[in-house]
Amino acid sequence: MFATLKFAALLLAVVVCWATQDYDYNDAEIDEEPTLGDSPYGSLWPLPQKVQISTVVFKLSGASFHIFDAKASSSGASCRLLQNAYRRYDEYIFTSSRKQGQNKSKKALASDMSELQVWITSADSECDSYPSVTSDESLTQYSLCKLYQYFNNNSILHLFIFSQKSINRTDIHDFPRFAHRGLLLDTSRHFLPIKVILANLEAMAWNKFNVFHWHIVDDPSFPYLSRTFPQLSQHGAYHPYTHVYTPSDVKMIIEFARLRGIRVVPEFDTPGHTQSWGKGQKDLLTPCYSGASPSGSFGPVNPMLNTTYDFMSMFFKEVNTVFPDAYVHLGGDEVDFSCWKSNPDIQKFMEQQGFGTDYSKLESFYIQRLLDIVTTTNKGYMIWQEVFDNGVKLKSDTVVHVWMGNKVEEELQKVTEAGFTTILSAPWYLDYISYGQDWQKFYRAEPLSFKGTDAQKKLVIGGEACLWGEYVDATNLTPRLWPRASAVGERLWSDRDVRDLNDAYSRLAKHRCRMAYKPSVQPLSACCGHSEH
Repeated sequence: MFATLKFAALLLAVVVCWATQDYDYNDAEIDEEPTLGDSPYGSLWPLPQKVQISTVVFKLSGASFHIFDAKASSSGASCRLLQNAYRRYDEYIFTSSRKQGQNKSKKALASDMSELQVWITSADSECDSYPSVTSDESLTQYSLCKLYQYFNNNSILHLFIFSQKSINRTDIHDFPRFAHRGLLLDTSRHFLPIKVILANLEAMAWNKFNVFHWHIVDDPSFPYLSRTFPQLSQHGAYHPYTHVYTPSDVKMIIEFARLRGIRVVPEFDTPGHTQSWGKGQKDLLTPCYSGASPSGSFGPVNPMLNTTYDFMSMFFKEVNTVFPDAYVHLGGDEVDFSCWKSNPDIQKFMEQQGFGTDYSKLESFYIQRLLDIVTTTNKGYMIWQEVFDNGVKLKSDTVVHVWMGNKVEEELQKVTEAGFTTILSAPWYLDYISYGQDWQKFYRAEPLSFKGTDAQKKLVIGGEACLWGEYVDATNLTPRLWPRASAVGERLWSDRDVRDLNDAYSRLAKHRCRMAYKPSVQPLSACCGHSEH
C-alpha cells in the first residue's frame, strides 16, 4: 500500500488543496542570504513535481468534515494503516476546535467541504505489508485535492492547516525523485528515549523521509536488548534497564514507522566501533599488546577465531527476525589496525593467510565472511564506502553508502561504474553546525553532479541526512535536526530544477512553523514570524 495506495483514481469528493497559494561538496559558503517573501506555492514542502493552484477557495468545517473509504475501494475498515491515517489527519486538522467543543453546535454551510472519500483501485491494498525500496509512491491526481503517496506523510496539512482551514482548488501530479530518503539517528553515543525517536519519525513523515537508519549500537554503548545474547546490553548499555531498547520497544518503533510509510533499517557496525560489544561477549574483540604483553585494552572484532563467526551467525539470525526490512546496514567503516598489528597471534594468522603486512586484507577477510553469514538470512546489506574501497567481494545488490567528504564525485563515479547501488550522505552530516542559515548548503547539494552515464546515475537511489550523537541527546536533537533536515528532504523528493533559495526560504519558514505549532501551548501567530533557522 505504501506504494500501493496507488491513488490512480482517488475519488476525493472534497478537498481542494491549499495554498497561499551543481553543488560543490566542499563549498560551505552561501553567496548571499535569501530574501523572505511569499511563494506562489504557500508552505508546500517538499515541492511536488507538478502543482497547479487555482484561486477557487473552499472551507472545511469541523462540524461536518470526515474522511472515509469509498464504496468501490479495495480497502476498507479492516485496513489499519488507512484507518490510523484517517484519525491522525482528523486530529491534525481539527484538534484544537474539537477538543474545545467549538464545532458541536455549528451547522455545516453549503459552501463547506464535508467529506473526503479515498478510493484504492489496486487489487491488493497491502494494508499489512511493510514499505520497501521498491514501493511506488507516485500519485496522479485527477480530483480537487492532493493526497500524497500512501496517505502517510501529512502533505495535505501543508495545504490548509495555516489557512484557517480554507482550501484552494489544486491539481497535483507527484512522485519522489529518489526512492531512498533516509535519516540516521545515533542511539549509542547518547541514549535517545523512545518518545524522542517517535517524535522524529513523525517529523520524517512530514518531510517525506521514508527510511529510518537506526545506528543503534557503537563503541560507547550497546542499548539493543538481544534475546539471544542479553549480556550484550546487560554489560554494554549505559544502564541495563533504563537505557535499553527491549524487543517490545523495537516492535513498537517499527510499527509506528510502518504506519507512516517509513522503513526501519538497523545498523550493527563491525569489525570496528565494537567496544561496547566486548563488555558482554568474551573473546569477541582482539586483545591489544604493548610489546610482548597484553595491554589490557581491546581493538576491533577478532577475525581469526571461529567463535567470532559462530556468534555473528546467531546474532544476525536474530536481527533478521526482529527487523522486517529487506536490508541491514553492516557498517565496516573506520577500522583501526593498530591493535591487530600489535597482537602476535594476529601476526601469525596474517602470515598463514598470505596477507603479508596488509591489514586491509585481514579486514576484507572478516567482512567477506560476515557478508556470507548475512546472505544466508536472505537479507540484503548496506555498507559504508570503505568496504568497497578495500576491494571486498560484494553481492551485486549491495548498497554502498558514500560518506567521506573528500573526492565525493570521484567515489560516486567509481562505485556506480562497478555496478553497485549507491546512497549519498557526504554533504548531509547535520551534526556539523555553523552560524546562520546552514540549511542552504544542504539544499544546494546535488547527488548526481558526478561524471557518469545515465545508467550509472540511475544506480544512485537517494541519500541520507546523518545526525551523529557525540554532542546530541534528547535535549537538543529536535531543534538541531529540524528544519535543517527538511532541506535534504526536498532535495531528495523534488525535481532537480527546484533550486530557488528565495522560494525555498519562504516555504521553509512556514513549514518550520507548522512543525513547531502546538495549539494548546501557543497561538499560531507566536510562531509564524521571521525565522533565521
